[in-house]
Amino acid sequence: MATSEPRRSEGEEGATEAPVAAVANPEQYIKHPLQNRWALWYFKNDKSKSWSENLRLIAKFDTVEDFWALYNHIQQPSKLGFGCDYCLFKDGIKPMWEDDRNKLGGRWLMTLSKQQRHNDLDRYWMETLLCLIGESFDEASEDICGAVVNIRHKGDKIAIWTGNCQNREAIMTIGQQYKERLNVPVKLVIGLKRNHPICYRKQDTKNNSG
Repeated sequence: MATSEPRRSEGEEGATEAPVAAVANPEQYIKHPLQNRWALWYFKNDKSKSWSENLRLIAKFDTVEDFWALYNHIQQPSKLGFGCDYCLFKDGIKPMWEDDRNKLGGRWLMTLSKQQRHNDLDRYWMETLLCLIGESFDEASEDICGAVVNIRHKGDKIAIWTGNCQNREAIMTIGQQYKERLNVPVKLVIGLKRNHPICYRKQDTKNNSG
């Protein structure tokens, strides 16, 4: 059975011209590049494996469209199991304290209550990602290495990692603008912690990367 009417010949009476295809919108095909290429990592707390074996690279992206394609196809942090992490870092920087870009830096750390897991966690994490890929901290964005969300039974954590604790001006700019961007309550403290590779690696052997 035919599924459409047969075409009329060009000279046939009543023949009509074929509809002209709409001109494609270039915006539908041109991707919007980010200033940096980013890598998203996933950590799963499997005590039968080493810390490095539990860390897995999910994907890399360097355009706005590829970021949203990835973000919309992975689980939200609030749906992850306890002991799991997401880590978003600039490509070439591994989400570990010993990396040369991290070991002299620190992190702005925010600890959430259990109740905030369902109310605030996913929103805070999304805003954190947008701050990073959007270079929201002006010149201080150069000092950004990445961000981590830790899902923990006692309370989840979100942290932005910086590369140089001596760069006080950049660090304070990041902390202030980050808290304003998230619009966090005054009572919720965002604290600054330095990276100590040896100490934290001792914790990592217990599968506690936070």
